[in-house]
Amino acid sequence: RPESPDFRHASDLTSFIKWKKPDFSVHGACYPEGHPEADTLLHDVENLRIKQAAGAEHLVTQLFFDNMHFYRFLNLARRAGITLPVSAGVMPIVKRSQIERTVSLSSASLPSEFTRMISRYQDDPASLYDAGIDYAVKQLRDLIEGGADGIHLYAMNDAAVAAKVYDGIRDLL
Repeated sequence: RPESPDFRHASDLTSFIKWKKPDFSVHGACYPEGHPEADTLLHDVENLRIKQAAGAEHLVTQLFFDNMHFYRFLNLARRAGITLPVSAGVMPIVKRSQIERTVSLSSASLPSEFTRMISRYQDDPASLYDAGIDYAVKQLRDLIEGGADGIHLYAMNDAAVAAKVYDGIRDLL
């Protein structure tokens, strides 16, 4: 199917929505490690300024596994004039089948602590589940304590995962 010329970038769609429905709240995506099509992270942050100017009101990050990427990205965004709240997107990896698919789709890098966890528990589904929840809880606790504007849990429609993660962070909410 040929690419549509109408909305080549999310900022184009945002502008159109705000033109048609000015009171409609538009949330945009952002990428702590840079959008896969961006030349550099700085170029990607510059594109966020366009999205902000088009009327986006809030940003939600692509998933990531290393909080330092989020903090670096947020610092660059703030220095570039991005004033929108940014919610950090975290996905608990609780099944072996999620690992390769999630990483290939997200382009997220894997810190050594995460890869050690996967290596240790990849053949033990129950332990991988628990370790994946623990990793996400630690990651989220750090983000909340570090001042993230919000969090977005990519729970993949798994209410049990969402409940376990919530149990691990509820004292901070």
